Amino acid sequence: MMLWILLIAIPMLFGLYAQFRVSSAYNKNVRLPSRGRITGREAAAAVMQSAGIHDVEIVQVPGQLTDHYDPMNKRLALSEHNYHGTSLAALGVAAHEAGHAIQHKVGYSMMKVRQVLVPATQISAGASQFLIIAGILLGASKLGGMFLMLGAVALTVICFFQLVTLPVEFDASNRAKAQLVNLGILDRDEMPGVRETLDAAALTYVAAFVASLGSLLHILLMLLGSRREE
Repeated sequence: MMLWILLIAIPMLFGLYAQFRVSSAYNKNVRLPSRGRITGREAAAAVMQSAGIHDVEIVQVPGQLTDHYDPMNKRLALSEHNYHGTSLAALGVAAHEAGHAIQHKVGYSMMKVRQVLVPATQISAGASQFLIIAGILLGASKLGGMFLMLGAVALTVICFFQLVTLPVEFDASNRAKAQLVNLGILDRDEMPGVRETLDAAALTYVAAFVASLGSLLHILLMLLGSRREE
């Protein structure tokens, strides 16, 4: 029971806290308008233009915090509130996504690694739960052990992907914070709202990694225990 609490329950609670934190920070700072009244779209365009990026399309997508950068199609997607919004949260998120576009342009190494891992991670994400559940249901049999081992391999891929994602996200946020001030989009005294929003968003990536790592360690300990029983 203690092992389950340490490896599963605590990471799960940490994940819920991270989601609450990002929602709270975003909802707070989306109500704080920037002095310059520049929209998120304009901020993203300015950040990319300053880096010599002129071939990335900026589009609006539905949902909240559905913002992302698609390096395959060179498309920067902003949710409605961040596309049209002039809030500190909107500008922070928009500049963060523009930071990913800059990473793509300069060939940021960790972003390259992350992109290479995407296909394997997508397969692993789809298969991991099935493999683990099948292994648990089959119990201590050889087939059950094989499924658990394959599930552990899938979780390892996911963990590595999430570990690589951390520096990618932190670097994009650092680029965003610097550019918002350097380009005069925000004054320095407006930056606390941006930092709060982006730091809270980064916490969700940390929580995802911790949760996957906890699940992986749990499965590995199950495999170790079953081998000792043989």
